[in-house]
Amino acid sequence: MARIIGAIASSHTPTIGFALDANKQNDAVWAPIFKAYEPVRAWLDEKKPDVLLVVYNDHVTSFFFDHYSAFALGIGESWLPADEGGGARDLPAVGGHAALARHIGQSLVADEFDMSFFQGKPLDHGCFSPLSIMWPRKEEGGWPGTIVPLQCGVLQFPVPSARRCFKLGQALRRAIESYPDDDLKVAIVATGGLSHQVHGERCGFNNTSWDNEFLDLFEKDPEVILNMTQAELARLGGWEGAEIIMWMVMRGAMPARINCLHRDYYLPSMTGIAVAVYESDVAVDPARQARANAEQRAHIAHQTAGAEALEGTYPFTLERSVAHYRINRYLHQLIEPAFRARFLGDPEPTYEEAGLTLEERDLIARRDWRGMIRYGVIFFLLEKLGAVVGVSNLHIYAAMRGESLEDFQKTRNTKALYSVAGKGAADTADWNQDGGRT
Repeated sequence: MARIIGAIASSHTPTIGFALDANKQNDAVWAPIFKAYEPVRAWLDEKKPDVLLVVYNDHVTSFFFDHYSAFALGIGESWLPADEGGGARDLPAVGGHAALARHIGQSLVADEFDMSFFQGKPLDHGCFSPLSIMWPRKEEGGWPGTIVPLQCGVLQFPVPSARRCFKLGQALRRAIESYPDDDLKVAIVATGGLSHQVHGERCGFNNTSWDNEFLDLFEKDPEVILNMTQAELARLGGWEGAEIIMWMVMRGAMPARINCLHRDYYLPSMTGIAVAVYESDVAVDPARQARANAEQRAHIAHQTAGAEALEGTYPFTLERSVAHYRINRYLHQLIEPAFRARFLGDPEPTYEEAGLTLEERDLIARRDWRGMIRYGVIFFLLEKLGAVVGVSNLHIYAAMRGESLEDFQKTRNTKALYSVAGKGAADTADWNQDGGRT
């Protein structure tokens, strides 16, 4: 099993990243921040986790309100720092552990958490602000390990309760520990808070007394926090300070009894900055844990067990999504009129811009519908390509089965042709007039 070796809790205010980038280590105002993170860096250097699972919230940077999820798991292979308005921070991309992320995603859905999944999105200060100060890069510029980002939607209400976040943490623990890699060491990093409010006439609100009480309860009696409403958390710690529910994800992933190895708190300006390191204080029975992990893996596989026997069926799994993100992302651009025009005029420059491989270019150029499905393209992007180039859905269906359109239509109740193309395109498509091409 993968092992959770401990957990870190940290504020994620951009103050932290600013102080680091501006080399404020010896400035009296900023020095306490750096001092607070020294034990965290030492712990990470000693334990050398392979993966940090980072629980954070995006600040309307990569996630906007056209599609806003409660819980979104990053399943990509690499993560860049986001441009939040003044240019991205000068930090290298950090690798993602896509295989662990896929397993976690499958496990969470099996445990009835309706997850969203993302890749190709840069991460803002919610992730990189604490990451950059606690996990120094190697001399050659790379990060010491990989991350799995878990974005929590805490800005647009309704948002998950503290208890729901705690239950997600419990499910995360089952997911991580059932990952079939005995050597993988994982640390959980919870970010956000502490007390602060950055909007309205209450802007600038802080509550040091509550911050310290919260830290005590978090460690020793989290049930008290789980019973609090968002309004109560906001009353005590400011509206934005209520994002501490993300800490409860980490707390749920840890045992009931934990040891606090380090804890620090500092209020320089707008946000109570806290950082803490925790380890388990519970002995694990290896045999009992092995049985639980085997049961969880069987639970994860239950819904799709037997699907591998369905001939000519290619489920679009998280693994296929990550492995073939590039070509799917390319074809998705066909919903944009300007890109469609460029594609139809001269596709080669668009292939180059997208970094498509020679195989991917060939599949698209030859309209190899079945080949693209087998390669890892989801069907609903193929029908968009068909609409653009004047090939009906029925022609694509026939090609999937290696049949002519005529033979395929013999298996249907009618000989109707259709497409997802808009009215103007559909009216001028060759297949609407003479049957088109296969």
